[in-house]
Amino acid sequence: MIFVGNAPCSWGTLEFEGEQTGRLTHTRMLDELVEAGYTGTELGDWGFMPSDPSALRHALQSRALTITGAFVPVNFRDAGAHAHGEATAVRTGALLAAAANPATPPFLVLADDNCKDPQRTQHASRVTSDMMLGDGDWTIFADGVNRIAQAVRRETGLRSVFHHHGGGFVETPAEVERLLALTDPGVVGLVFDTGHYVFGAGAQSAAGLVAAMDRWASRIWYVHLKDCSAELLAQSAREGWDYHTAIGHGVFCELGRGAVPFPDVKRWLDKTGYAGFVTVEQDILPGMGAPKESARRNRDYLRSIGL
Repeated sequence: MIFVGNAPCSWGTLEFEGEQTGRLTHTRMLDELVEAGYTGTELGDWGFMPSDPSALRHALQSRALTITGAFVPVNFRDAGAHAHGEATAVRTGALLAAAANPATPPFLVLADDNCKDPQRTQHASRVTSDMMLGDGDWTIFADGVNRIAQAVRRETGLRSVFHHHGGGFVETPAEVERLLALTDPGVVGLVFDTGHYVFGAGAQSAAGLVAAMDRWASRIWYVHLKDCSAELLAQSAREGWDYHTAIGHGVFCELGRGAVPFPDVKRWLDKTGYAGFVTVEQDILPGMGAPKESARRNRDYLRSIGL
């Protein structure tokens, strides 16, 4: 059975430095998430929701919510950052495990420490081969992902998935392929994000989205449902927007209004027997739009295609 959750990023709670001012409280965000029709939530960045297990369990159980995952960015190309990343991931995983619903256990969502490299931030969605990691950096990067995923599994019992993401070193389909080839399929899965796939591959490649899901099917353990506006992606390329500017213009639009073929994604989920949570994400900056109403429209759209 498939359940539908949402995440704090849809309410403007992003992991980037400088984006914490003006964001909603976790109590209001969770109340609005439930009112919009969702039954699960991700954790958000550390400190947004309670970090005490009993307080987090109360916040979730009092609203009949399931915790579905937590995003942990790490500067994987710096071997010196791996130990701190491991400690952070294990601490986060322990909190998730303490608040988990055993029937639908959450995932520890690993990612590059996105938007820390100025070139990748500036050229997000327009990455060329000379901006990608070299062989040595790829080895360091993948070793870090394997190390941290193994530690999370060993210390918390949770599985880890890697998030391909705009503004980081695993953004394009070629980079996803390379990461999957270099990591252990027994401990590292992929959270397939439909919007970030289109963002990294280009709107013209949206027709190949399901083919990519087929190609990576054995590694896709978790799915994020996000849309991406073809028009704004093209404008971003024309005007040279960086990643934050693209988000500020709403490149990740409401579901069904962008380039992602969601009915095809739904058929893929059914065909592969996907079970558990899918998570809606509509990345916005604090103060943008009306998150609760967007979340409600996104939920209504998914119902219209059978989710």
